Amino acid sequence: MRKLLIASITSLFFSASAFAEEIKIGIILGFTGPIESLTPAMAQGAEAAIAEVSASGELLSGSTVTAVRADSTCIDSAVASANAEKLITSDKVNGIMGADCSGVTGAILANVAMANGMVMISPSATSPGLSTVEDNGLFFRTAPSDARQGEIMSNVLMDKGITSVAVSYTNNDYGKGLADAFQAAYEANGGSVTINAAHEEGKADYSSEVGALASAGGQALVVAGYIDGAGKNVTQGAIDTGAFDLFLFPDGMIGDNLETLGADINGSMGTVPGLDPSNPAASAMAKIGEAGGFAGGDAFVGESYDAAALMLLAMASAKSSDPQVYKDHIMKVANGPGEKIYPGELSKGIKLASYGVAIDYVGASSVSLIGPGEAAGNFREIEIQNGKMVDVNYR
Repeated sequence: MRKLLIASITSLFFSASAFAEEIKIGIILGFTGPIESLTPAMAQGAEAAIAEVSASGELLSGSTVTAVRADSTCIDSAVASANAEKLITSDKVNGIMGADCSGVTGAILANVAMANGMVMISPSATSPGLSTVEDNGLFFRTAPSDARQGEIMSNVLMDKGITSVAVSYTNNDYGKGLADAFQAAYEANGGSVTINAAHEEGKADYSSEVGALASAGGQALVVAGYIDGAGKNVTQGAIDTGAFDLFLFPDGMIGDNLETLGADINGSMGTVPGLDPSNPAASAMAKIGEAGGFAGGDAFVGESYDAAALMLLAMASAKSSDPQVYKDHIMKVANGPGEKIYPGELSKGIKLASYGVAIDYVGASSVSLIGPGEAAGNFREIEIQNGKMVDVNYR
């Protein structure tokens, strides 16, 4: 009789997740558009977390997890929303890792995710406006707000004695939000912004924009744009005309294509979310990247791994793949106290969470979600040396 009672209790404990299922995670990133060189590694980062959990056999009675990719374009909200809708209604995903750029992320959230009750975790949408957007508890991000990056950019410049800059930003939620956040922080620190001007994506010629920036002057030019789009073109124009020889590049400009500008930008600076490579979280992610054939330390790759991992850990904690159920467990698994979980330890994390043991997901980006479910923020400071990006500080 005692054995029968124990068996009955065990059966009841596992009844919430008694059947394995096929869980799908949508990955919507700008595989085309002005950051297309950044997104393949980001997708691979998320897919590494998905494969790790699926192979473990620990999630919801051995459920398999697969990834479904979709294109956000980064800049076309209509296309991004249509592709996100397809992920939900046709592909039947249980969560969305993405989107990437702030404007399309906000559009998908407002037009698709909220209507369908779908969880979204963005690894790279950084507009301060997303901190206060209505989201019904469905939206999170593993990248810090640009309100934080604006402060970091200001500190980098002031520490180098640069007290006067011009600003060129891509004319969307990301560019304007970052430019405004930077200007507020910089001026509060005693700096002067000579001009804060927008540039449009997709133009054939940026000579008028470069001319206006040159006329305003400054010790350096801040380019809050995209490395595969107008941001690179504006920078090249400023170099070609001799308008500026020193630049500050925030996260949207930090990619391999920046190095194609060569020695002309030597001494220039950059800021991007990230950790010191010696940090255990960063080094663990680097090993995963090496094994998977991608750069685990590249911009927003760790954040992408973390975004996918958080959804799956929350499912284990909630004993459900239903977004309306597991959304309330994301903050729980992301923040301590609890057993710390690093990249490569998702099997352990899934098992502990499924048994109701408290975990603290550190992940690849030292995850700590604050306020409305966004990262507190760690940044790498980059300097261009001999035409190459070199980490020189961590903030």
